[in-house]
Amino acid sequence: MPRPEFGVRVSLEASVAPSEDPAKVRSAMSNVMGECERSVDEGPRRIRMRSEGSASLTKLHDQLRDRHVRTAARKLMMLERSGKETSLMLNRQAACADVIALCGSEKESPLGPLLLKIESKELDSVIQWLTAYESE
Repeated sequence: MPRPEFGVRVSLEASVAPSEDPAKVRSAMSNVMGECERSVDEGPRRIRMRSEGSASLTKLHDQLRDRHVRTAARKLMMLERSGKETSLMLNRQAACADVIALCGSEKESPLGPLLLKIESKELDSVIQWLTAYESE
C-alpha cells in the first residue's frame, strides 16, 4: 500500500542526561524518524528533531504493523489527542536498537522516553493510516 501524503508536522524530543552521549541519543532519534528530511535543534540537555510530511512517519507506521501494536498505539494517540495534535512516548533504549516500542508512562523508559508529537489538520486520517489493519 503506497504511503498517503498528509499535511503533517512531526516533532521528536529527548532529554539528554549528563551521563549520556548526545550522539547516541541523536542516533536513537534518527532510528525513529527514518529516512526523511529533518531539522535538529540541540541544547545542552535536550535534542529536538522536526520534520514535515508523511515520510517522517513511515518507520512508525511499518513498526506498528510489524510489531502488532496498532491497537495500543491508537488508544494512546486518542488519549493524548488535543485538537489537531497528539503524542506518543517511545522507549529510548529500544530506539537505540532500531525498534519502536511504545511507553504508557515515563517510568517505562529509564533514561526518559522520546516524545513524538504529531500535528495535522487531517489528524484523524493520520491516526487511521498509522493504525489501520489493511489487507496485506
